[in-house]
Amino acid sequence: MQAGVSTACLYPQLLEESLYELAVNGITHVEIFFNSESELRRPFVANLADIMERFGVTCKSVHPFACPMEPMMLFSRYERRVEDMLDYYKRTFEAMHTLGAEIFVFHGSDAQHPVPVDLYCERFAKLVRTGKEEGITVAQENVVRCQSGQLRFLRELALRMGAEAKFVLDIKQAVRAGESPEEILTTLGSRVIHVHLSDHGEKGDCLPLGTGNFRVRNFLDLLAGCSPESSVILELYRDNFRGISDLVSSYRMLSMLMRSATRSPM
Repeated sequence: MQAGVSTACLYPQLLEESLYELAVNGITHVEIFFNSESELRRPFVANLADIMERFGVTCKSVHPFACPMEPMMLFSRYERRVEDMLDYYKRTFEAMHTLGAEIFVFHGSDAQHPVPVDLYCERFAKLVRTGKEEGITVAQENVVRCQSGQLRFLRELALRMGAEAKFVLDIKQAVRAGESPEEILTTLGSRVIHVHLSDHGEKGDCLPLGTGNFRVRNFLDLLAGCSPESSVILELYRDNFRGISDLVSSYRMLSMLMRSATRSPM
């Protein structure tokens, strides 16, 4: 397992500035959150890669800014949109190659306008296979505003798609949906290949580590037992922490906890 921090934590700071600030403060593993179309252009991505190389930073995953378009583009009855979206995401996959990233974070359809599970699996499978052709693993994230927010949906997706279904477990999104992160992890097991981590408690549902009551050590022990190759990425919203020192402190705490994680039986 490897600890990291998402550039999304510093939004709306510009992506390249966010990456530089994380890197110069000793954070050596990141998730890149693209925020605009122009950030997918080759010179821009090459600049990000240069920053990473200069500071010895690695990138495991990428989060696309186009996720709000996914309900319309991938899950409507208009087939041409599906092919257009697959072609569009190939640009993101190309950027991922430059950054050395392997996991593409996917949100999916809107819970307010759900689609039949058969249709969802059909479209998700197309994206998964497109990613695989490009050497990228597409992973479904649990998101409270999406169909993927509920464990029963994730379980059905895993059942129907078999080994093709991989998952990103977002702790704060699970809490907001009234789901147990531990239950999601034990249900999906080794198919959870990536984690977005935050603390939670009386002060809120998206907190720096050590400021809530989430049993992070126990969770990491559980994760080590079922998915030891996962990256665990700190993902906070900008109004949930004071400054870069809070991110660095949480990152160091996470790194320490991960080094001492033991494999709990599933």
